[in-house]
Amino acid sequence: MEQKNWHQWSGEELLERFGVTREQGLTQEEAAQRREQYGWNELSEGQRVSPLLLFLNQFKDFMMLVLMGATLISGILGEYLDAVTIIAIIVLNGVLGFVQEFRAERSLRALKELSAPHANVLRDGVVRHIPAKELVPGDIVAMESGDRIPADIRWLVTHSLDVEESALTGESHPVGKHAGAIREAEVPLGDQKNIGFMGTMITRGSGRGIVIRSGMDTEMGKIADLIQNTDSQETPLQRRLEQLGKILIYLAFALTVLVVLVGILRGQPAGAMFFAGVSLAVAAIPEGLPAIVTIALALGVQRMIKRKAIVRKLPSVETLGCASVICSDKTGTLTQNKMTVTRLWVEGRLLEVTGEGYEPVGQVLENAQPVDLKKDQSLRRLLQASSLCSNAVIYEADADIRGRKKAKEESAGTQWKLKGDPTEGALVVLSSKMGLSPGSLSSSYQREQEFPFDSKRKMMSVVVGHQGGKMALVKGAPDMLLDKCTYILWEGKIVPFTGTLRGRVQSENEKMARSALRVLGFAYRDVKAHENMDSEECVESQLVFIGLAGMIDPPRREARDAIAVCRRAGIKTVMITGDHGLTAEAIAGDLGILPRGGDSMSGRELAGLSDEELDRKVDQTYVYSRVAPEHKLRIVKALQRKGHVVAMTGDGVNDAPAIKAADIGIAMGITGTDVSKEASSLILSDDNFSSIVAAIEEGRNIYENIRKFIRYLLASNVGEILTMLFAMLAGLPLPLLPIQILWVNLVTDGLPAMALGVDQPEKDLMEHKPRGKNENIFARRLGWKILSRGLLIGLCTLGAFWITLSVAPDDAGQLATAQSVAFVTLVMAQLIHVFDCRSSRSIFHRNIFQNRYLVVAVLSSVLLLLGVMYIEALQPIFKTVPLGTREWAISLVAAGIPTFLMGAGSVWSGKRRRKYSGPRRIVTAKSTNIRA
Repeated sequence: MEQKNWHQWSGEELLERFGVTREQGLTQEEAAQRREQYGWNELSEGQRVSPLLLFLNQFKDFMMLVLMGATLISGILGEYLDAVTIIAIIVLNGVLGFVQEFRAERSLRALKELSAPHANVLRDGVVRHIPAKELVPGDIVAMESGDRIPADIRWLVTHSLDVEESALTGESHPVGKHAGAIREAEVPLGDQKNIGFMGTMITRGSGRGIVIRSGMDTEMGKIADLIQNTDSQETPLQRRLEQLGKILIYLAFALTVLVVLVGILRGQPAGAMFFAGVSLAVAAIPEGLPAIVTIALALGVQRMIKRKAIVRKLPSVETLGCASVICSDKTGTLTQNKMTVTRLWVEGRLLEVTGEGYEPVGQVLENAQPVDLKKDQSLRRLLQASSLCSNAVIYEADADIRGRKKAKEESAGTQWKLKGDPTEGALVVLSSKMGLSPGSLSSSYQREQEFPFDSKRKMMSVVVGHQGGKMALVKGAPDMLLDKCTYILWEGKIVPFTGTLRGRVQSENEKMARSALRVLGFAYRDVKAHENMDSEECVESQLVFIGLAGMIDPPRREARDAIAVCRRAGIKTVMITGDHGLTAEAIAGDLGILPRGGDSMSGRELAGLSDEELDRKVDQTYVYSRVAPEHKLRIVKALQRKGHVVAMTGDGVNDAPAIKAADIGIAMGITGTDVSKEASSLILSDDNFSSIVAAIEEGRNIYENIRKFIRYLLASNVGEILTMLFAMLAGLPLPLLPIQILWVNLVTDGLPAMALGVDQPEKDLMEHKPRGKNENIFARRLGWKILSRGLLIGLCTLGAFWITLSVAPDDAGQLATAQSVAFVTLVMAQLIHVFDCRSSRSIFHRNIFQNRYLVVAVLSSVLLLLGVMYIEALQPIFKTVPLGTREWAISLVAAGIPTFLMGAGSVWSGKRRRKYSGPRRIVTAKSTNIRA
């Protein structure tokens, strides 16, 4: 369907445009013809990939192909245990990749489930109940409270109609709808009050409208199209590991070929050198890398579940660790999604209301002192109006079974929930805080009539009976209510509502609105016995104005601390919301998101910018208000173009395309829609922004642990290769046999490396800025540490071999002893070096017993080494001989030199740097004015 500004058209113009009448609707024949033209009213999933093809695609990766080659070589060498281990790694990675991609494809199917299954449509003058997918543009549809809107509809008639659109627009409360034309050309989705959007829910009232867009032409269809055409980002970890794998494989093959050629040229047997070279190649190829990464991520996921973060895609854990920007939805993410009255104005007095959420605990304060309700009749009347002129119900819901013990300890065994409109819920909670709940008032006041809220009147009225007669109570938008008021409660008396007093009320209303509060006015009148109260015109006249109530969706208290931690970690937080600009800026300022000099931008302003103009402004903009789904996607992509790693949080359908496009998408577990969850990489089970900080810390630690493993693995492999290379260059016999090389690879690269994957974080982990998106895996001196330690391990191993061999160079028995010494030296050097890998500085900067898994792993490897050396049945297999005290002393001294020599050098250089650089600047929690 051609996209038009349907909000500008009148009802009669629409009926004429679609060739339909209010009384008859379309005929069945016309509907069938239009279905041929426009298609079915359903969302397309795009081209689906078969599960089998998805699974097979997992094995096309370069690293996977190399691992398959390593499996074949291990089998040829008879190392069947190695072969089986590598096959298990290949299958595990393939299954994990398949599960991730298969689950990602479900986001569009979840989106389809938001479509209404059936609709009441006018066909041939008769209202028919048909499947919603049969609707076509021009159909006239009737709906009422509780119905899900089945297509994009332009309202023709409305009766007190409110629609919950937060999943689509981000609006935090139901939106009143009307049938009048809106003449302005460019109107954001949230302000198109005469249009109902597919997938949104009617919460109150009823209406009848004409279908203007169906299927993929709807606003929901646009989101489906965005999801289909938005590529998921490959994570930095995936990119770095793929790059690393290729580099290591090329280097391993090059060095192995060099060792073989030098050995042959030096007179070594070609066959022996070939098997030694193949053994070196298998040892040097990091076939354990994917497994260790998977294990490190999986264990990190288990820790994160305990911290209320559920990971759907394993690499996303690491990606959070390098996030430089978090784009967050406001409603329900940074705020509680519980409207709360915070300010009252009566008789010229400004009163503060304490307490948050739906729990009826709090006070009304004047000048920080509790108000005596018995003496303040004006406040009492306002609270009566807020309670009696509302239909919302707050109730206690038992805490879930798993939380009862903790809840009991905290004296919070129940949770308070709302049934009804959030605004009315805030008013009921307000009155309940002061003991005037609907239940407590029901014995004295009985509702006799109700005139529901209407988008034209912007008011709601009730008539209640009491012992002294009847009373009308009215609440509504102050600008509309003031016109209905003739009197005002002032200093306990009813006085004429003069221009001066009216001006004071209007001024206070404007102040509250500028503070981002949603303001309601309250009024009443006593009903005389002979008065006819059959219409709202009669009830809503000659009113006595009582006062004003200002409410807001309050920020989560823990979100402030989380945002401060993000700022200290160099992470910028950006608020993206469908709410109004003043509200968004006030919340952002309260939370510490919007710094001095920081910019705010509306969706309309954003729509007028080109991509180049947006790129220039995006780094200085912290708040985006009244945005549409495509705007969120543009913001994420602009930040990515500026080099940021972007995390996008949200809970609505409108967030799904941006969540999928972001480097990491985060959905809310409680309030989040299925669509946002399926498009996400991470789900917060408590909908708490602060849980993101825990995820960031976990992500950073996992990445550092992976770097520790790479440092350990490569330094060990470099040591093995250089030991062989230097021996060949020096014209020495082979210091290590093929079976010994494979054994070292299996034992030292196994348990100790795995234990590094669960190492505890260093103390200053969250005090560093995020690493760059394109940072090399060897950055921050990691490459130097690998080469220097590897070189020393190789030289010390070869030195121990040469010292032992020099006793009797021509004795075959002495050669076996020297090879056993080299074998022990290499293993022990690697097992000592693993403790050095725990610190970014040296082995002396961390307690070596802190990681008990690593201690157990190293002791296990030592026991295995002793078994190979001293169990007679294993000695012929591994070509080892028992060592004496002298040989053990040589081996242990040589093995300790690389780690302790470099560690001592690190300590010495650190002292020199501190001596000449002066005192170190400490960044504290108070440094909150640092711009992200």
